[in-house]
Amino acid sequence: MDHGNLSTSPAIQKVSKKQPQVKNEIVDWLKAIIVAVVLVFIIRWLLFAPFIVDGASMEPNFKTDERVVVNKLIYDFRDPKPSEVVVFHVRKEGKDFIKRVIGVAGDTIKYQGDNLYVNGKKVEESYIQGAIQEAHAKGESYNDVDFPNTTIPESKVPEGTIFVMGDHRNNSRDSRAIGFVSIKDIVGRADVVFWPLGSVQLVKHDE
Repeated sequence: MDHGNLSTSPAIQKVSKKQPQVKNEIVDWLKAIIVAVVLVFIIRWLLFAPFIVDGASMEPNFKTDERVVVNKLIYDFRDPKPSEVVVFHVRKEGKDFIKRVIGVAGDTIKYQGDNLYVNGKKVEESYIQGAIQEAHAKGESYNDVDFPNTTIPESKVPEGTIFVMGDHRNNSRDSRAIGFVSIKDIVGRADVVFWPLGSVQLVKHDE
């Protein structure tokens, strides 16, 4: 009988080699998951955010329950421009609104009937022109709240603010009622409609 040293079987050696490999793979997967979660957090909370359109104030260009992607980073580098669609927080009402920028700091706004004037120059709003013509064909006005008015008598946009209106002018609670919007309260610019699938599109911001 051989009482010498016992040699480790090949099967045991293979199992012992596989154990550290499995541990390394698990660690790699955990690292990948952590990185993915961090990236999602950065994209979701710091760069972009989803927003649900609530109500008809931005028709015909945005419909209630549509989902849009809001670019939260763009206004860290520049101020909003006229005709851009922005999402902003209304502190008094504790919720976010989506509206279109009509005037920026220093602009003088006048809106009577369906005629918009910025700094004394009439502005043709291509994004609602079709809706205006449709209303006129029915013998109706597209707008029923002028500006300035008794609620907001000041016509010049103060520094650090913007003047906004909804595209559905006779069905929108906007700067004509809530006043000028502080730049600090802007969440970001609406850039993409991503839901429902039949409405997927890039948001057009030009006049």
